Amino acid sequence: MIAREWKARCPKQHEQGFIDYLYETGVKETSETEGFLGAQIFNRDLDGNAEITLISYWKTLECIKAFAGEDIGIAKLYPEDDKYELDPDRHVSHYKVVENRWV
Repeated sequence: MIAREWKARCPKQHEQGFIDYLYETGVKETSETEGFLGAQIFNRDLDGNAEITLISYWKTLECIKAFAGEDIGIAKLYPEDDKYELDPDRHVSHYKVVENRWV
């Protein structure tokens, strides 16, 4: 299993609106892609802004390519991101999941 991590920052006033938008775009699109196993969204306060982290889980790197394109290290951004004054990471990180245990 592969975990794909992406982060963005936005002003606090856009925090919930952007999280809702993230569900409508990135999470919806990934969940419709073969090999998608699930996702988590985290948020925290960082320097007076909101930092949002999306971690999606995938069967293989090839499955991620079906969503992200050939260069899976480049973040997939959406047209209305600017509406939320988003400061997105342009790159994503991928991790081999070594342990996956939920209590």
